[in-house]
Formats: sequence, structure tokens, C-alpha cells
Amino acid sequence: MDTEAEKTTAADKKAKDRAADRQSMMLTESVGKLIMRMSLPTILSFLITSIYNLADTFFVSSLGTNATAAVSVNQSLDMIVMMGGTMLAIGAASYISRLLGAGEKEQAAKVLSTCAFSALAFGSIILLLGKIFIVPLVDLLGATDTCRQYSVDYANYVLYAAPVMSLSFVLNQSLRSEGAPLYSMVGIGVGGVLNCILDPFFIFDKVEIFGLTLGGLGLEVAGASIATALSKAISLVILLVPYVSRRSMLNLSLRKVSYEKKIVTEVIKVGASSLFRNALSIVAGVVLNNIAGGISDSLLAAIGVSTKIMMFPFGFVLGFGNGFQPVAGFSWGAKNFPRVRASVRFASRAAFFGMAALGGLIAVFSGPLIGLFTVEDAEMMRLGQLCIILQCIALPIHGWVAIVNMLCGSIGYGFGVTFLAIARQGTCFLPIVFPMAALFKAEGVCSVQAAADVISLFLALPVLHKVNRMIDAAEASHLKELEELNHA
Repeated sequence: MDTEAEKTTAADKKAKDRAADRQSMMLTESVGKLIMRMSLPTILSFLITSIYNLADTFFVSSLGTNATAAVSVNQSLDMIVMMGGTMLAIGAASYISRLLGAGEKEQAAKVLSTCAFSALAFGSIILLLGKIFIVPLVDLLGATDTCRQYSVDYANYVLYAAPVMSLSFVLNQSLRSEGAPLYSMVGIGVGGVLNCILDPFFIFDKVEIFGLTLGGLGLEVAGASIATALSKAISLVILLVPYVSRRSMLNLSLRKVSYEKKIVTEVIKVGASSLFRNALSIVAGVVLNNIAGGISDSLLAAIGVSTKIMMFPFGFVLGFGNGFQPVAGFSWGAKNFPRVRASVRFASRAAFFGMAALGGLIAVFSGPLIGLFTVEDAEMMRLGQLCIILQCIALPIHGWVAIVNMLCGSIGYGFGVTFLAIARQGTCFLPIVFPMAALFKAEGVCSVQAAADVISLFLALPVLHKVNRMIDAAEASHLKELEELNHA
């Protein structure tokens, strides 16, 4: 019979073999094939996330425009929860992929553990403060008198899920960074499917399935939030499995938490972009909600529904970018600069033309899509359809700019990541939102995000030029070092 020590040694050997296989795959497989392999599970996980975000809105929409508007208001609360968690997740993923590419597995494990437990602490703080100030919070986020109570009902359970969500972001991104997106997809996917199943049972007092009438809890808007919170908790349990079962390349342990200068600096350098992007998304969302709510609940609901529908193509962009980023990051860490360039060329073309095709398809069906969320509010349908069509026109630009942003993160160019991250809903959005709303009223509010996406193109071009020069300089330095070693 094998001793405990022998079993542990065998498990360690299997873990090392899996890590070696993954590292070989990341550095030798065809770039296009690898990016698509890495992207597919990630894209699916983002699409599933979009589905269960839409599920709440879809089922709640039967309660009326005011309830739909309340869910729209709480999108900004989701962004607040995401703000710290995704900063740590994006920063950790970028640094981990570079460390693994350079063969520094132990340091990568420290980065994972530090960011994971920090995210858990951040989510707990959001939970505490949010529960204390919940009514002023939803008012700040744009709740109107007619949808305030619905907003409070929904926010209550989103806040309970805050620690779970924050930790999940880090585990999710870290699994992708080490070339294991399938685990990530399963964790997010199971939670998404569960949310879609639970929503009607928690929202309504009766649910009809295949001609059978089943009893529900009838909790209305609060029920949608409870279902989402439970689903996210299940997702977290699944995301923890690779670490507990030692199928991950990295170990997650409280003992590995280390706030050494190098870890903090590298994580913040890249992760700050996500922090600023989410902070500006919150500001943009609050501004847009307050402007829209001042015009009508129909416009507020239309903005919220169209935003959630557009999460589908944005999920493709982010999923594809998250498949591209570890490939470029691994190659950069391994000093394989031709492979970095090849990955950029493939990803840029695929993102631009893929988003052009997908945007055209969604624009054609924009009317029926909005119609899923209302049958009586014609103004909500008109404005929501306008918002979707305009954003679809700008979608190829958004896709290309996202790849440039991901490239900056792959090579650790913190300024470029942050500069582009704050463009879409910051430097390109906030200066134009008030003038467009004042000049064109509801139509201006619907147009502002598409206009900001187009403007962001002119910021991304010089950033890409700078990144190309950085890659050239790093390659020249590496070749010089190799030449000196050969002559030594």
C-alpha cells in the first residue's frame, strides 16, 4: 500500500507534468490556434455572465417599467463591487502570466494568494458600508421616486454577494492567466445556468413549466437579486476546486500572502487601469442614470436594457482579449518577441472583423431584442433600439481598441493600460454626455456611448505606436545580451 508521502510525491509529479505541458502549449502552439483555444471558454463564460445578467432584467420586466429601471440603476452597484476585485484580478493575471512565462512559479503563487485574500477583504468592506448607507446609495446611483423601493430590494442581496464576487474575479482571471480557461468557464457557466433556473421561482409566486404549474416564492425584484447572489456563491465554490484539488499550476494559501514592493507595484501598475475604468464606469453610469431618470423612466429602462444586451458583443471582445492576453504575456516573459507580434496581428484582425460581423447581426435584430423586455412601452422600445444600433456601428472600433489595451497589460505597460481604460467612459465620455443630452435630449443620451467609442480610436493609435517601439527595444536588448553571452 502506498504511504501518504508517496501519494503526495505522485500528486506533486502530476501537477508538475501538467504545468510543463501547459507552459509548452503556451510557447510552441500556433498563435492563432492557441488564442482561439484560450478564447473560446472565456468567451462562453462572458456570454453566460451576460445571459444571467439579462435573466434578471428579463423576468423583472414583467413587473413593469419601474422594476426594470430599478435593475438598471443597480448596474452601477455591480460596478462598485467589481471595482476593487477586478483591479486585483487584472493586475494579478498580467503579472502571473509574465512570471509563469519566465518560470517563476513560486512568485506567481504569492501574487495569486495576495490578490485573492485582498479581494475578499475589499468585498467585505463594500458589504458593510453598503448595508449601512443603502438608501442614500441607491439615490446616488440614480433611483427615482417611482423605482426607489425596487432598487433597495435588489441592492440588498447584491451587497451580500460582494465578498464572493470580488474573490471570484481574482480566481477567474488567474485560471485564465495560467492557460486553464476551461475551469473558469465551468465555474461561471454553472452559476449562470443556475441563476436562469432560480430567477422565476424566486421572483414569481407561480411558475409554469411544460404545462405544469409550480409554486414560487413571489419575492419580485428581491427574488432576482437573491437568485443571483446564490448563483455567484456556487460559481465561487467551483472556481476554488482547481486550487483545492491541486490541478492548478499555483497554490492558493494564506501563508503565501506577501505585500512586498514588487508584487504591489506590478499588480497596481496594470490593475489600476481596471480600477480607473470601473470607477469612471460608475461615474458615467450614475451621470447617465440621473440624466435619463430626469427625462423618463422609459429612457432609464431603455439605457439599462440596451447596456445589458450589448454585454453580449462586449463579452466576445473581452473573452477574446482574455484569450489573447496570456499568450502575449507568456511570450513576452519568455522573450519570444516574434510570437508577441504574431499574436497582436492575429488578435487585431480577428477582433475588428469579428465585431463588424456581430454588430451587423445584432443591429438587424435590435427591435425584437428590445421587444423581449417590454410589450407596452413604445418609447422604451424606440430609444433602446436606437442605442443598440449606434453602439453596433462603433463595435469594430471598440474591439480593436480593446486588443491594444490588452496588449499593454500583457507587456506590463501600465500607463498605456490606464490611459485606454479610462477613455471609453471617462475622457471620451464625460466631456460629451452633458452637451449631447442638452442638445438632443433622449436621443443624445442614447448616442453618447457610441460617440465615445469612436473618439477612443484616436487615443489608441499613438499608444500602439509606443508599444511597438517598446517591443522593438526589448528585442534589441535581448539579442545584445545573447550576443554577449555567445562571445563570453
